[in-house]
Parts: sequence; structure tokens; C-alpha cells
Amino acid sequence: MKNILTRGGIEFLAVFLGIALSFYMEEWQTEKDNEDKKDQYLSDLINTLEVDIEQIDKLLKTLINSDKLIAVIQTDIDKNHTTHSDADILKKLLDIEVGFSFFPQDGIFNQLISTGSFELIKNVELKNILLKMYNHQKQRNYATSTEIDHFNIRFRNEILDKFRVSFNYNSLDGAFYGSRTINQYKFSQTYYMSNAFYGLLSQANLYGNMYTRQLRDIEKSYFTALLLTKNEITK
Repeated sequence: MKNILTRGGIEFLAVFLGIALSFYMEEWQTEKDNEDKKDQYLSDLINTLEVDIEQIDKLLKTLINSDKLIAVIQTDIDKNHTTHSDADILKKLLDIEVGFSFFPQDGIFNQLISTGSFELIKNVELKNILLKMYNHQKQRNYATSTEIDHFNIRFRNEILDKFRVSFNYNSLDGAFYGSRTINQYKFSQTYYMSNAFYGLLSQANLYGNMYTRQLRDIEKSYFTALLLTKNEITK
């Protein structure tokens, strides 16, 4: 009888351990699958961050170039339009761009959130920087971009209207929306030398510098997130 009970106990223990091991292996596999999924999302996020950083870099170059062009034009006005020709000034005016906006790609971040993979990220600093980028900085960027876009429409219309400019457009050229070549124009010396036009240039310069500062802050966050994401995957 004792041997039967002992044998029965061993069999029960073996069955119990087998079930427990099965549950453990299933849970371990689930955790591994979730970790693999998280790492895949983070790998995709790295690609997205790199593309967005490249976009920011192009925008910064455009804004910095626009700032230089505005300075050249205002200097020409200060010198009574004696340093550049009408055609050269109009070309520079059309090259001024303060209305290009940064559009972050947030699809991968949204997938991290919706699938629960975000909570599996171990680095708290990475989680905080991603929340900052795709919430606060994103909303702030859209608000600023909208204001500047409205101004840029007025700025562009003023140039085309006051200087009666027509141009040819090449949609395949340029970093963002194509390039323009002046076809014909009627240069308004009176408007060019007016306080209204000078003030319009100063406002464009203010918006350009304001957006440049904001993009640099965003870019800094992106570089930090990129480094932390790479470290998260290699752990």
C-alpha cells in the first residue's frame, strides 16, 4: 500500500510539474514574442527617426538660407537699391521660404502605444522623450506651423501682386515642392522701398528664426531618442 501511495504521489507530482512547466514555457514564449515585437517596432522607429531627422535638416537649411536672403534684400533697401538688380532681388524673394512645415511620422509610435509594446520599454528616459516628441512638441510644432503658413501665404501673395510676377514651375526640382523660374515681372520701386515691405521682410525673418529655434529643439529630442532606442534594442 505504501509503495502504491508513493508511486501515486510521484505520478501526481510529475503531472503537476509537467503542467506547471507547460504554463511557464507558454508564458515565457508569450513574453519573448512580445519582446521580439517590441524590438521590431523599435527597429522601425529607428528608421522613422532617421528619416525625420533628415527632413528637419533640410528644413533648417532652407530657413537659414532664407534668413541670409532677407538680410541681403534689406541691406539693398538700406542702400537705396544700389547693390542688386531688379531681377536678382525678385529671384531672392521667390527663394525665401519660411512656410515649409515639419510633419513627424508618428505611425510607429502609435503602434507601440496601441499594442502595449510601449510599456515593455525598459529605459524610462526613452519613454519620456518619446511622449514629449509625439505629444507636446508635435502639438507645439503644428500650432507654430499653422501660424507661419498663414503668414507665408500673405507674404507670397504680396510679392506676386506688387511686383506682378509670373513664373514657370518645375514640380520635379527642389527639396520639397519644386522650383520656380521667373517668366516676367514689373518691379515696383515704390513698394520695394516702402516701410510696409521692409516690415514684411522683418516679420518673415522673425518667423524664420522662431521656427529655426523650435526645429533645433525638436531635432535635439530626435537625436536623443535615436541613441536611446538603439541602446534599448541591444540590451
